[in-house]
Amino acid sequence: MAPLSPLIAVAGGLLIGTAAALLLLLNGRIAGVSGMLGAATRISADGPPWRQAAAFIVGLPLGASLVAAFVRRPELVIAASPAALIVAGLLVGFGTRLGNGCTSGHGVCGMARLSPRSIAATLTFMAMAALTVFVMRHVLGI
Repeated sequence: MAPLSPLIAVAGGLLIGTAAALLLLLNGRIAGVSGMLGAATRISADGPPWRQAAAFIVGLPLGASLVAAFVRRPELVIAASPAALIVAGLLVGFGTRLGNGCTSGHGVCGMARLSPRSIAATLTFMAMAALTVFVMRHVLGI
């Protein structure tokens, strides 16, 4: 499969940034997926109204489906076992709660607002992601 063109990547980034900016400017809400998921599932009492959060969460796979239908369908190769995927998902969820937000909330919205907490969180999770890839590939050979 041919790699995506830089224009498609730039267009995607512009759409994400515009959507996050509009949500903040028009509704005063941060477009963090973990916070939206918490509000949509009513796990968290904080956050946006339920309908707004549910629409946001439902829109994520719908948007991906539209891109797959009109741009291209990416080739998915999942090499990890179901157990590893479950453990990874639980660790990400734990980290999201521990860090008071996810990559979209801190990395996209918080960084744009120059939030010191988001800058620290983004540096932390990017460093841990790089370390994880290094250990998995070069130490464990997976």
